[in-house]
Order: sequence, then C-alpha cells, then structure tokens
Amino acid sequence: MMTATATRNGTLSEAELLAMPADDYMNAAQLEFFRQRLLHLQAELRENSEETRSHLRETVATPDEADRATQEEEQVLEQRIRDRELKLLHKVEAALRRVEDGSYGYCEVSGEPIGVGRLLARPTATLSIEEQERHEREERLFR
Repeated sequence: MMTATATRNGTLSEAELLAMPADDYMNAAQLEFFRQRLLHLQAELRENSEETRSHLRETVATPDEADRATQEEEQVLEQRIRDRELKLLHKVEAALRRVEDGSYGYCEVSGEPIGVGRLLARPTATLSIEEQERHEREERLFR
C-alpha cells in the first residue's frame, strides 16, 4: 500500500522525508528510505573497491625509475582511498543492521533521535549532534 508521500517505487523523496512531522520519526517509510540509501552506498563502495583491486592488478612494472615512483605513489594513494572506503563500508553494514533491528536513527549514547537532516548528511551517524560535539571536545582534551 502506498501512502500519499510515497513515490512510484514506494520510497520517499528527500523533500517528502523532510516534510514529515516529528511524530513520524523513523516510521517504516523513513526506515525504508534510509535502507535504500545505505544499500545504494554499499553497492557503490563495493564497486569502487573492485575497480581499485582490478586497477592495482593491471599495473605493469616500468623500467623508468621516475615512472615507477609515480606509479607506486598512485598505488599508495589508491590503497589509502580503498582503506577509507572499506571502513565506510563497515559503517554502512552496521547501519543496515541497525535499520533491521529498529535502532537506526537513535543516538547510541543518549537514545535520543539523531535527526533526519543529520542522517541525510551522514547516513552512518550513530551519535546525535550534541553527543558528537561532546565526543569531539573530549578527544581534543585528551590528545
């Protein structure tokens, strides 16, 4: 059954999501919106990972030292990006588990809603703005 705010494929648009009343926070339609967004991000990250792996396998050694140094630097950069994307992939998979268990969208420290706007900007967020700011202040203090 489609609601008045659902698009043709049954998923809300960002505008529809933002227009929903606060009482509807993390209802079935919102959870499905974020589940779809996370699945799309997961597929994108996996595709990027495969492209990077494929590119690294295709690299041919070159006899020129300058070319080889450039090639090695590019490989280091690609591996760094791949590592960052792998960490994000783990966060995406954890967020998908939270969608399934019903805890998605709520701060893991305070239990308060994280907020639709913050989740649109960072769908893997686990902390509310207030808890994130507190965490960052503590990090700066104890560095």
